[in-house]
Amino acid sequence: MRADEVAHYLQNNPQFFEQYADLMAQIAIPHPHGGRAISITERQMLTLRDKNRQLEAKLGELIGFGEENDAISDKMHRLAVALISAYTFPAVMHTLGYHLREDFAIPEVAVRLWSLPAGELEALPEFAAVSQELQVYAETLKQPYCGSTAGFETSTWFGEAALNIRSQALIALKAGGGTIGLVALGAYDSERFYAGMGTVYLERLGDMASAAIARTLKTA
Repeated sequence: MRADEVAHYLQNNPQFFEQYADLMAQIAIPHPHGGRAISITERQMLTLRDKNRQLEAKLGELIGFGEENDAISDKMHRLAVALISAYTFPAVMHTLGYHLREDFAIPEVAVRLWSLPAGELEALPEFAAVSQELQVYAETLKQPYCGSTAGFETSTWFGEAALNIRSQALIALKAGGGTIGLVALGAYDSERFYAGMGTVYLERLGDMASAAIARTLKTA
């Protein structure tokens, strides 16, 4: 009889162990982690303990993710309140940069907008020229880009820090049904922003920044 046939028989005939109860105490099988032989009952206990440890580890991991998400939600809330309280475009830019650097620990933040407003705002770096190619790319972004800066002109937006930027996130700014600009987040860690990472909070960040920028530019 093959081993799988024995297993199939035992699964379908649980009364076997009732009829041969003494056999349970007589059979010894190898310890799963080596060493002495143990009884079937002891082996079953070890299996249950292993499963319990795996469940505890999984639960701990889920709790960790939950706590991390709670912390990010708190930061997003603080940023949202601060952006609502910013009444001018420079105040929105200062608030956005401050919270991303200090609260989210993102070392480099840059914003570029396509349309030049009249007046003193024209001199701000946020209105520096952006290539038509990058504007078209931003308009095609369905979700934030995360990955390398290679091949992107956005790497130059970070000034002297550009040489140390190893990863970036690009978030399209949208208003009135169109794309009005781009937010670039730069990190020195190549794993901070990577392809395939979750972008829900980055999308929400883009929504909040877009609304605050569009609101203040209308009144500038």
